[in-house]
Amino acid sequence: MPLPKRRHSKTRGRKRRTHYTLAAPPRSTCPQCRETKLPHRICPHCGYYKGREIVATEGA
Repeated sequence: MPLPKRRHSKTRGRKRRTHYTLAAPPRSTCPQCRETKLPHRICPHCGYYKGREIVATEGA
């Protein structure tokens, strides 16, 4: 297995790692309560998905 002959500098390693960032998760608005939620998931605020109540919440 080949090994590097010389040590790579800190700058070279950091330049390579610039693409390791995390992307923010996409957000959409719930059509029932207008709160932000993750797409294709039940709204944690009102419990609705695609216009139907899936989970009964305490606030309802």
